[in-house]
Amino acid sequence: MFIELPEKRYYGIGEVAKAFGVNTSLIRFWEKEFDVLKPKKNAKGNRKFTPEDINNLKLIYHLVKERGFTLEGAKTHLKEEKQKTLTNFDIISKLEGIKNQLTKIKEQL
Repeated sequence: MFIELPEKRYYGIGEVAKAFGVNTSLIRFWEKEFDVLKPKKNAKGNRKFTPEDINNLKLIYHLVKERGFTLEGAKTHLKEEKQKTLTNFDIISKLEGIKNQLTKIKEQL
C-alpha cells in the first residue's frame, strides 16, 4: 500500500512512513539494511528522502511486504536483478494506475 506523495525535492521520514502505512522505525531499519537508501540529513539529523529514495523504498516495500521476500533475499535480488526488477515493478505500477483510473471511470457511469 502506497499513497502518492506530492512532488517535492525532499520528504520527511514521517510523511514517508505515512505514505507506506508503516512506522518510522521500519523506514530507519530499512535505511540501515539496504545500501540503496541514502537519505540526506540536516544539521539536526533529520532524514530528508529524495524522490529516488522513495522509488527505492517502493521497490523494497514491494519485495518484502508484497512478495514476501526475506531481507537477505530482497538484498540479493536488488543486487543481482535490480534492472529487471525495476522494469517489472514499473510496469506493475503503471498497470495498477490504469486499473484505478478505469475503476473511477466505471463508478462515474
